[in-house]
Amino acid sequence: MTDTIFIRELKTEAIIGVFDWERKVRQTVSFDFEFPGDIRHAAKTDHIDDTLDYKKVAKHVLGFVEASEFQLVETLAERVAELVLREFALEWVKLVLSKPGALRGSRDVGVSIQRTRADFGL
Repeated sequence: MTDTIFIRELKTEAIIGVFDWERKVRQTVSFDFEFPGDIRHAAKTDHIDDTLDYKKVAKHVLGFVEASEFQLVETLAERVAELVLREFALEWVKLVLSKPGALRGSRDVGVSIQRTRADFGL
């Protein structure tokens, strides 16, 4: 059995895009995450050290994304997945990266990926 810990709509601003104007203006990006975990031990101890500290995950992701300047959402998603797997020794991560307002007539565009430690040689 694998429980899932999640973060929904983690939003921040980043330089992201291929057009000249996108290289000069910070745009909103939003992440949804799912992480593996067996929460039974944490539920028994009621202690943060016995579970994934999603506040620490969010802080690492936000710091990385805000400092990044990738052209493609695909690249940003891949790098964030690697960061989370490396920093928190998770076996896998699912993430959805959305870029609201990127395409006229749509709410948002983006990518959805699932990566494992093995995908990055970790």
